[in-house]
Amino acid sequence: MIVNETLKIIKQRRSIRSFKDEQIKEEELQAVLEAGLYAPNAGGQAWHFTVIQDTELLNKLNIAAKEAAKHHGLGHLKELGIDETFNCLYGAPTLVIVSGNEQSPIPLDADCAAATQNLLLAAESIGLGSCWIFFVLLAFYSSQGPELRKELKIPEGYKPYYSAVFGYKKDTIIYVPDRKPDLITYIR
Repeated sequence: MIVNETLKIIKQRRSIRSFKDEQIKEEELQAVLEAGLYAPNAGGQAWHFTVIQDTELLNKLNIAAKEAAKHHGLGHLKELGIDETFNCLYGAPTLVIVSGNEQSPIPLDADCAAATQNLLLAAESIGLGSCWIFFVLLAFYSSQGPELRKELKIPEGYKPYYSAVFGYKKDTIIYVPDRKPDLITYIR
């Protein structure tokens, strides 16, 4: 089996949900963001990254997302919205929202997903913890959604597609489960 540093990082990356109370360094943030900018895309790099490190704004997003979840049709999301101890950002000091230009002639969800994956892999490669977060995007469907878009300076015509949190891992030992069997079919 071929092994190199890139394949090792891909295999060891895990969703981290427990972070130290310390902001990541600016050079680490810039390295992660630059990796996101180099993601494959169908043309035009029609994405925009919004970086939030302001604690009050992170709390506001968590509260707005939980409020929207309380009115969501999926029971699991509703339960999390009601849970006073749940923080959808897991206490991470940095959140990156990946938005796509809705005027783009091609579907952007794949491009934004590729950019998000690059952010996550870059974070792992420099020792940061990360977690791809859907829940916080519910904030944009809350009554505060339009106000939040303005406050976060998300460009007009851009839709938040994905988000991820970043920080220093609280735990150093991460369980790596075996991959499920029979996920690949070969036709040769």
